[in-house]
Amino acid sequence: MLDLAEIVQDSVVDGPGLRTTIFCQGCPHHCAGCQNPETWAFGCGKPTDIQTVVELVKRNPMCRGVTFSGGEPFAQAAELAELARRLKREGYEVASYTGYTFEQLLAGTPAQRELLSAIDVLIDGPFVLAERSLELNFRGSRNQRVLNVPQSLRSGSASEETAPRWLGEY
Repeated sequence: MLDLAEIVQDSVVDGPGLRTTIFCQGCPHHCAGCQNPETWAFGCGKPTDIQTVVELVKRNPMCRGVTFSGGEPFAQAAELAELARRLKREGYEVASYTGYTFEQLLAGTPAQRELLSAIDVLIDGPFVLAERSLELNFRGSRNQRVLNVPQSLRSGSASEETAPRWLGEY
């Protein structure tokens, strides 16, 4: 069972194209300037089963991508790994934001590594208010990276996403 703050359909700000964004409830990072501080507390979101989320996403035939946001998605890594696998079987691209770095997740729990292996793109690193920029595509601060997860896992080190659509080049 997922603990969710909200599901937003038809998002155009959490990755390229028309996406569904799943906001997880609970975050250990508490970044200064966070745009979702209401998602920090654990255990007070809406309990939602994975199949319900899959069915909701599938309702929009124009949506081809899903983004996990927060809160901290990697605090619910096992459940979101299962959701990501199901969504990918249905043909969706799956991206996730995280306040952790790729390197921290690679050295993290088995469930965190499982979620990493189930997603396509990772926007990693905490939001840093002093590095905030409105000019970045799909990131809030300059320290955050947009990573190609399969390539990063193959190489064992963070590999930037180079697809033009993730870089804002259409």
